[in-house]
Amino acid sequence: MSRPDIAITGLGMITPVGNDTESTWRGVCAGVSPARTVAGLEGCAIDFACVVDGIDLDAAIGGRAAFRMGKYVKLAILAAREAVADAGLDPARWDGTRVAVIVGTSSGGSTSLTEQAVVLDRLGAGATSPSAILLTIPNMPAAEIAIQMKATGPSMAPCTACSSGVTALSVARDLLVSGQCDIALAGATESIVYPVAMAGFARSGAGAQRDGDPAGLCRPFAADRAGLVLGEGAAVMVLERADEARTRGAAPRALLAGTGATTDAHHPISPHPSGRIAQAAVEAALRDAGWAAEDVDHVNAHGTATTANDAMEAALISRVFPHRPPVTAPKGVLGHCMGAAGAIETGLTVLALQRGVVPPIANLDAPSPEFDIDCVVKQPLRQPIRRAVSHSFGFGGHNAVIALQRP
Repeated sequence: MSRPDIAITGLGMITPVGNDTESTWRGVCAGVSPARTVAGLEGCAIDFACVVDGIDLDAAIGGRAAFRMGKYVKLAILAAREAVADAGLDPARWDGTRVAVIVGTSSGGSTSLTEQAVVLDRLGAGATSPSAILLTIPNMPAAEIAIQMKATGPSMAPCTACSSGVTALSVARDLLVSGQCDIALAGATESIVYPVAMAGFARSGAGAQRDGDPAGLCRPFAADRAGLVLGEGAAVMVLERADEARTRGAAPRALLAGTGATTDAHHPISPHPSGRIAQAAVEAALRDAGWAAEDVDHVNAHGTATTANDAMEAALISRVFPHRPPVTAPKGVLGHCMGAAGAIETGLTVLALQRGVVPPIANLDAPSPEFDIDCVVKQPLRQPIRRAVSHSFGFGGHNAVIALQRP
């Protein structure tokens, strides 16, 4: 029996450049980073980031339940609501036993955990929040979405660091193929802009240090790239078997054609310098999709703007895709949204397929001379895109790649 096609029928995003999918797309295509100094990070070695603001999250969530939710949960819920509406679905009318929720995160509610630790230290145990546990555990985005959507099928919270979003989408695809659900809400969320995280990125050497305007510091694939800028956000997608989606009158945004995953087993932070293990994940996704490398019209790169990652990834892209498809790297605009990055970038790749547009890489005039890749710079590139891949390479050596096709 042939494997059923899996369609992405709904898309929801909330990011540093937009509180929904359309505004996020416009912001990424504009190619300007919103990175700025952030209140509460005074005195930190890194006091800037790309943050979600301009929205009252508690009011948007509504009701009394918001008090028990960390920001990472609220972001996921808003993205999920948009995705479900975009898919033309109504949770009041679906069979919740056939709906899965797979929402990953890298750090969960570590921000809230740190805040509660400070309260405990200064004021004692009696001052800590009765919701302290709910504010911190990483499964709560999936759990709270399931509660709101009355989804009683499988629910999971994958954690593969910066690859968590693509891992979640891969798990959702497998659940649909196996018949364990009919609808899957899948994606990832992250919000860890707080002093301990900033100190950690500074000490690890991965974070860009202040040198002028923060908006210009994240420069993926540039010769003078200086490290990542932290971001936050969420993206959730609705996945269905394509034939069933069409039967109910839904128009798929894209088909999830293939996925691939490997583990470097090399170093907790640095990628394997040869890139061969990450390359194996790309090649696995192509095999899963049934594509040749030359079938790929666009690459959405992980592109963290760190020295080692960009060198590894650029070499990988030039080896696997010698026909030089156009490459973008959204972290130049959005910052590195960590566990949410892969889900957000998958969503952007879906939009690139639909609209025939590749967004430019922010803060990049031309890739480093050592890199033989075709980076899109300055302006969006308009051309037909039939097939595309999006890379996610996480701390710990977690590599996850997704292959997407225009319906």
